Amino acid sequence: MSATPVLALRGISKRFGAVQALTDVDLEVHAGEVVALVGDNGAGKSTLVKTIAGVSPADEGVFEWQGRSVEVNRPHDAQELGIATVYQDLALCDNLDVVGNLFLGREIMRAGVLDEIEMERRARELLDTLSIRIPSVRIPIASLSGGQRQTVAIARSMLGEPKLVILDEPTAALGVEQTAQVLDLVERLRERGLAVILISHNMADVKAVADKVAVLRLGRNNGVFDVGSTSQEEIISAITGATDNAVTRRKARTAGSQS
Repeated sequence: MSATPVLALRGISKRFGAVQALTDVDLEVHAGEVVALVGDNGAGKSTLVKTIAGVSPADEGVFEWQGRSVEVNRPHDAQELGIATVYQDLALCDNLDVVGNLFLGREIMRAGVLDEIEMERRARELLDTLSIRIPSVRIPIASLSGGQRQTVAIARSMLGEPKLVILDEPTAALGVEQTAQVLDLVERLRERGLAVILISHNMADVKAVADKVAVLRLGRNNGVFDVGSTSQEEIISAITGATDNAVTRRKARTAGSQS
């Protein structure tokens, strides 16, 4: 694993009016690493993801990309760096087939018309590379299972050749078999050397594929844990606030002494 993280956030804070959504948050993700971002509802997970994706830029803090400080003020900035985000709603079009969804907004044109043959070829190649099994690339998205739809959405994010993929609750509302499909794909992304941020409420999924778990509580860091050497109970304690990470306590004391 490279010593320099693909993404490093330092002291990220975000406020919405009177609400302090994030306070002094740090996060690192390396190439070939899956970092699970967990926390209770209202912990700040979605806000942090939107900050990384350029949807809701941070008010304070440093955003480092491959060792250099950058500014991400809009989604285009994040995409240009190589950040792809797959949101929970997937943003798939039920009336289009798999090829049409994969290339939506990235259509390949030849002589002013859609090059359907080339798009289909690339779609098959992409799905084969990721070992994604679906009946046909010409089947309507509406005909696919929830797990298959999720894998297509993740595959679409790969077209821009990202270095970091953010997956927002990718196994929510999926059955056991469909969840296994998605988790297998997450592992393949890691094997390809990508950095992955996985937002999930499911501790079994987190333990199955994540290398590290970063806990947010009330908009602050509350611990980063190595999955292999940390029990599920320890992580849940950090999520619920039964235990406070030393970093959180130290920052709270510092803030108190300054007020």
